[in-house]
Amino acid sequence: MPFPSVKEQLDIIVGNVVEIISVDELEQKLLQSLKTCKPLKVKLGADPSRPDLHLGHSVVLRKLREFQDLGHEAILIIGDFTAMIGDPSGKSKTRPQLSAEEARENGLSYFEQASKILDPQKTTICYNADWLGKMTFSDVIKLSSHYTVARMLERDDFERRYRAQEPISIHEFLYPLAQGMDSVHLKNDVELGGTDQKFNLLVGRDLQREYGITPQVCITMSLLVGTDGKEKMSKSLGNAICFNDSPADMYGKSLSIPDTLIETYCKLLIPQHEAGVSEILAQREADPRTAKRALAKKIVALYYSAEEAEGAETHFDQVFIHKKAPDDIELIEFDEQSIPVIDLLITLGAAVSKSEARRMIEQKSVLVGDNKVEGIHESIALEIEPKIIRVGKRKFFKVAIRKTF
Repeated sequence: MPFPSVKEQLDIIVGNVVEIISVDELEQKLLQSLKTCKPLKVKLGADPSRPDLHLGHSVVLRKLREFQDLGHEAILIIGDFTAMIGDPSGKSKTRPQLSAEEARENGLSYFEQASKILDPQKTTICYNADWLGKMTFSDVIKLSSHYTVARMLERDDFERRYRAQEPISIHEFLYPLAQGMDSVHLKNDVELGGTDQKFNLLVGRDLQREYGITPQVCITMSLLVGTDGKEKMSKSLGNAICFNDSPADMYGKSLSIPDTLIETYCKLLIPQHEAGVSEILAQREADPRTAKRALAKKIVALYYSAEEAEGAETHFDQVFIHKKAPDDIELIEFDEQSIPVIDLLITLGAAVSKSEARRMIEQKSVLVGDNKVEGIHESIALEIEPKIIRVGKRKFFKVAIRKTF
């Protein structure tokens, strides 16, 4: 397809970005692309330290989709090799390393999840173990010779830890070099990342230059604040809205954000062409509850459908406003007449361990019907008439004794 003009492309690309290094170079690359009818190679890396993508990842994924829609080549790097090193970005201590098997397993679902935003037919997916795993020790020494310790310590998190006399392992210095080698191998024109990735992106730019390749343009995007309104979105902090959350959970979590985040979520999570955003922003001060309901429906519709977004809102109203259990709970039948509540929670999948089940009970977050389970040693008496088990705010189960006739 023909490319839009350079100005038209820049008008789209600069939207929501924090920094472009540099705009002039990007303009020249776009101009050359237009003259040669050759798409730019735009790279985004993701280390599969966890198997789930969340809405924080969507900020850079949507920028990558914009490049796709402009006719450029999107390259999604699954960092199965670099995940074995562990990205120290923004960390106050060494991040645990993953095994090759763990990294590859976590990466398996990344492309499927990212395809909720990217056009899978126009996305090139790569695993960096395919080239980093083939490097010899001699190659690594040569690579390391291109960077000094002083330059590494310019990185904010390394500098903080060094001044605090906290340990920094040598392998952590190799992480940005390994990520930079992705850019050397791919010879990409542009690399995207969050603001916490700026140092790594610049290392890739420097290494390309060292290896005789035209340096990439680096584009950084804002880090999305999580539902707590304080920390950046992270599954480990419990403030994330994940791509694979059910429509009901996605809606409920989106509705839980502080009023102060309505504008940010509209800006970073909703495509620029989406209708209805201006109305949400217009009512966010006068009626933030209504604004958040509309925003939550838009978020669900992006990852599911408008119909499922309506259903998620109906589910929320039924459960949290009218205090009724959902209508579509699957019935789970047991042969036992009585089951210890801890064992029941594990069997239902509401808890992964007895310690987690005990904690839920002690926090008074387990209800049978309208009655809270008070003690960890209680048992649930099962009858032919189903009972509703509620765990926390959003998990419901329907249990009964199995009929024998």
